[in-house]
Amino acid sequence: MEAFYFFFYLPLLILVLHILTDQILHKLRNLPPTPFPAIPFLGHLYLLQEPAHVYLSKLAKKYGPVFSLKLGRVHVVVVSSPLAAGDCFVKNDINFANRPRFLYGKYFGNDYTSLVWSPYGQRWRNLRRISTIEIFSSNKIQSLSAIRADEVHSLIRKLFRVTVEDPGRLADMRTACFDLTFNVMTRMIAGKRYYGENVENSKEAKAFHEILNGITELTPKASMLDFLPFMRWFGANGVENQMKIVQERRDTFMQDLIDEHRKIDYDSGIKNKTMMKVLLALQETDHDYYSDESIKYLMAELLQAGSDTTASTMEWAMAHLIDNPNLLQKAQAEIDDVVGQERLIAENDLPRLPYIRCIINETLRLHPASPLLVPHETSEACIVEGFKIPAKTVIFVNAWDIHRNPKYWDDPEKFMPERFEGLELGGGNGGKAEELKFIPFGSGRRGCPGSNLAMHVLGLALGSLIQCFNWEIENGKFMDLSEGIGAPTYKAQPLEAKCYPRSNMLKLLSHL
Repeated sequence: MEAFYFFFYLPLLILVLHILTDQILHKLRNLPPTPFPAIPFLGHLYLLQEPAHVYLSKLAKKYGPVFSLKLGRVHVVVVSSPLAAGDCFVKNDINFANRPRFLYGKYFGNDYTSLVWSPYGQRWRNLRRISTIEIFSSNKIQSLSAIRADEVHSLIRKLFRVTVEDPGRLADMRTACFDLTFNVMTRMIAGKRYYGENVENSKEAKAFHEILNGITELTPKASMLDFLPFMRWFGANGVENQMKIVQERRDTFMQDLIDEHRKIDYDSGIKNKTMMKVLLALQETDHDYYSDESIKYLMAELLQAGSDTTASTMEWAMAHLIDNPNLLQKAQAEIDDVVGQERLIAENDLPRLPYIRCIINETLRLHPASPLLVPHETSEACIVEGFKIPAKTVIFVNAWDIHRNPKYWDDPEKFMPERFEGLELGGGNGGKAEELKFIPFGSGRRGCPGSNLAMHVLGLALGSLIQCFNWEIENGKFMDLSEGIGAPTYKAQPLEAKCYPRSNMLKLLSHL
């Protein structure tokens, strides 16, 4: 009987000793603090809840602004303070410039060769140079301003027509925001629009929207395979097959755009300035740098990020303004004073409309499109906030938590655009460590290259909606500001609101 008990309890004893030894060694190596216990094979996966950025914020309050997790086979460090982010993006920028080899990057990042998922090196530098000079330079962005203005005016006309034909009808702002940003991006990329009047491409747009939804749905499933590869033994490899199918659909969509673009000879006009036209022209002189594969994945990432994330930010901004009528009126007064009532707001007005910029920044503070940023991976061991970070460690920077840190933001849960008035932001490339309290587009070498374009689209669209209409929600309802799950972080409930033409804009809108 004693032998029976011995062999019965021996595995349990070994398990307990393993867990305790692992915890002791963790402290001796000066690694960031970690929750106890880490279960063999699973690690800390049993702790995770959705939405992940909110739960990781709760863990940071308990374990500090730099703590570590073992997610299955993946060692992760979570960074949740501006100073720690500065250690990552300023002091150790090059060391943190790599990406982990997650399945997302394999299937949706062209086997880790796209701009977002390529490891730091010569190929990434070439892609970054292409995007910075040929796509996102100030001159290139300005050359396509007419497209953005045309699409915003189209949205304003549509909303005005609805208010005339069916006063009091609720506007589906989530759909309106996505249709706008998708049209803006596809016209800038390939000269085609997919939503609105006189459009024959709605089926294609629906297909791409289904592709985006498929990517969103598969991402958490793919993450589990990254953390627990043995799940493939139990049939979970079906997730990879689904990812292949979705990627093939996306690849076909983008290749069709390239093939169609090649067949058309644009002699003049806006279409001659499209991003794809510029890259195809460069392909004639340097096919290696500007191959179809590179163009497809670069444009696909731009289309996905530029439409989905910008649309979610627009929806959040409108929701907060409707929930705070006094702030909406303040923004309208600024536009009336600077722009007047004889014309619509234009992009060159934006530098003289600082409160609009404050509204956008405050929206991005509370609702960064990618709350945990895109994950980074260390190339070699380094020190962050006094803790040793081993090589090949995955880094999650919790921008959502940093943006709501009461040490750096007064009343951080409150929507208060005025907090950005006169505030010098250091969240861009090369910002000082202590200034990295606002990083909606990331920072350092891997910071988002399209942030300037996003601010142009958001400024013009939001400014136009504010200038032209008064807004409110349905009588008897309250504004639900809860977040959904996933990235980008949309509102849990789509925004539906009533819009009424402002009396001082009626004449202008009737002739638009």
